[in-house]
Amino acid sequence: MRDKKYREYSEDFKIQALELLKRGDKSAMQIERELGITPGMLVKWRDRYQIMERAGEPAQIVPSDLEAAKAEIRRLQKELSNAEEERDILKKAINIFSRKSH
Repeated sequence: MRDKKYREYSEDFKIQALELLKRGDKSAMQIERELGITPGMLVKWRDRYQIMERAGEPAQIVPSDLEAAKAEIRRLQKELSNAEEERDILKKAINIFSRKSH
């Protein structure tokens, strides 16, 4: 079985590609074809990232609001799972200690 090699794109490349898409002169498919990007990748980038521009600093790619919300949900789910596990352990400990006192 062969390991799949995925192409990696630099942040600058993604920014330029997303800027081309934002201009609206060409469709995502046309831009992908011209830049040699996998079909559908540009739309995924648009959904995943947003371009952050600050005065005097180069543009950066940051997670989109949706992706940031998804990450926060994953973090909270993990935290909830840990709290539930701790609660279950404490319940078992209470049962063990309450049996011994009788």
